[in-house]
Amino acid sequence: MNVLVGLGGSDESIKTLEQTIERTQEIGDELTVAVLEKPESERSQAEMYDTAAALLDDADLEAEIVRLEGDPGSSLVDYAEQGEYDQLVIGGGTLSPMGKIQLGPITEFVLLNAPTTVKLVR
Repeated sequence: MNVLVGLGGSDESIKTLEQTIERTQEIGDELTVAVLEKPESERSQAEMYDTAAALLDDADLEAEIVRLEGDPGSSLVDYAEQGEYDQLVIGGGTLSPMGKIQLGPITEFVLLNAPTTVKLVR
């Protein structure tokens, strides 16, 4: 399976990449990591790029890492449309006090507009 994982600058994104790396090692997927530009994030795009490279190196896994500029949701969807990906993996969603999942605007945009199956890691 050809998998694209989108990373913002949050702890949630790192958790998403770690889980995706584990699955990739078990199943043998082809992995591409897209590091999004999110100025309001906890970590910069450069920090996330370096973190992704370190996690992939630690796992002894080769994967392409790309930097996407512009609006995070639309740049990820556009990139997914250009490739032949079987699955798009993103982190997102929090639980409301009533136990319902709440999606942020980027996660919602990707879920509604992605050209392929989207896996949401919480």
